[in-house]
Amino acid sequence: MDMKHTAADERIIMGIDPGTNIMGYAFIGVNGNKARLIAMGVIDMRKCKDMYMKLGEVFTRVQELIASFLPDELAIEAPFFGKNVQSMLKLGRAQGVAIAAAISRQVPIHEYAPMKIKMAITGNGNASKEQVADMLRRMLNIANEDMPHFMDATDALGAAFCHFIQAGRPVSDKKYSSWADFAAKNPGKVKI
Repeated sequence: MDMKHTAADERIIMGIDPGTNIMGYAFIGVNGNKARLIAMGVIDMRKCKDMYMKLGEVFTRVQELIASFLPDELAIEAPFFGKNVQSMLKLGRAQGVAIAAAISRQVPIHEYAPMKIKMAITGNGNASKEQVADMLRRMLNIANEDMPHFMDATDALGAAFCHFIQAGRPVSDKKYSSWADFAAKNPGKVKI
């Protein structure tokens, strides 16, 4: 899904959900405390059987996306620690190559753990991918029919939106025990 980049966007945040078979990407435009979806999708490398060719594809495609959308920052999901060491190694390589592509274009990088992204968006660090996608759909006013088939794209959107939230977080002396507590103490600031 691609939308137009407008001059009203003060900055553009690129999100990446690294992967060796399917890598998600997303771009949001930020103007003050408002964010809007510019584009999201996936890079599908399932047909490529050679691991090193996949890594080359990640590098090339990330550079092409950066050249097309000119992001000011990259938010990338950190690999989660699983039991399969080989999968972790492959995922870490894909993440490293995506980071190298951004570095080669001098795009600042911010890394977020999956739990941190889920917490920032849903208020629950153990939320499902579907819950995160639905919350993003509602917060960014994305039509149901425009939601992607692959959750990798919404995971990338989650990384970008998490960075938007983290970067714009106002300093406050108020303390909140949960998302529900924040919503109760800030009527009118939360749209669900």
